[in-house]
Amino acid sequence: MGVSRPAESTTERVLRLLALLQSRPVWTGPELAERLGVTTRSIRRDVERLRSLGYPVNAAQGVGGGYQLGAGKALPPLLLDDEEAIATAVSLRLAAMGTVAGASEAAVRTLTKLDQVLPARLRAEVRALHEAIAMVAGTAIEVDADALMALARACRDRLRVEFAYRDRAGAESVRRAEPYHLVATGRRWYLMAYDLDRDDWRTFRLDRLAAVRTTTFRFTRRDHPAPAEFVQQAISSAGYPHVARVRLHVDGATARERVPATVATIEDGADGTCVMVSGGGSLGYLAMEIALLEWEYEVIEPAELREEMRRLGERLVATL
Repeated sequence: MGVSRPAESTTERVLRLLALLQSRPVWTGPELAERLGVTTRSIRRDVERLRSLGYPVNAAQGVGGGYQLGAGKALPPLLLDDEEAIATAVSLRLAAMGTVAGASEAAVRTLTKLDQVLPARLRAEVRALHEAIAMVAGTAIEVDADALMALARACRDRLRVEFAYRDRAGAESVRRAEPYHLVATGRRWYLMAYDLDRDDWRTFRLDRLAAVRTTTFRFTRRDHPAPAEFVQQAISSAGYPHVARVRLHVDGATARERVPATVATIEDGADGTCVMVSGGGSLGYLAMEIALLEWEYEVIEPAELREEMRRLGERLVATL
């Protein structure tokens, strides 16, 4: 004899029905009845319950027909279980100190609304989490929310974009590009795109973008590098006048845990070592960066960096 399943409440069943309707475009009545273990008559009643709550559920008869969750402004927010409610509240708390202009205020407003509808026991847990989380003000750079959304839509719809851009040296230009992916590093947002005028892949900092315009020209996706890896390489070494390659006497996994991805890329070695690749505006900056490493190391290149580190060592010894 099998173990009997506890009776499911109508509310639980309606929530499961809502989840199914969201999981794919169309369901037939018999399919839903089989998944929920009820009759098609019960499905019709539950659909009416969803409609009474404001969810636009469309129904079509005949071959190819079925139930479909419609879209529209009348669609109310989804009901959340305990874990989802807490995760949402914590995410909103972190977003309140985020990098997207205007998002902080929106996150605070949403948190206020969420607090009003949470059950008392969950409200107490969420508030305890908020009181336990301390945010340290950092140097995160805000980006324009409208530009971020415009670029995200252009990536999705494969539409060319045009924008004004100011590079690291302060030079301004107008760029035409095929946008592929947005990458966030925690402090900044970047766009990986194919630069049509330079016929090559480029990384653009969103806080240096202005006057973003989405065109009506669609593009066919090209074979492209992995976005996160491409951006990491671009911001840690590519474009700098000096690039150092240093062999570290530690495995790559450990090095990646200690060396920020925005500072350097780590290449695994076959003998328990790894190679760190990092760029800098000056040899002196690179020498100080390397001197702070906690492992033994050997400078592979450039040769001038070894001489700069020798001079740094002499200056440090002279202060003792």
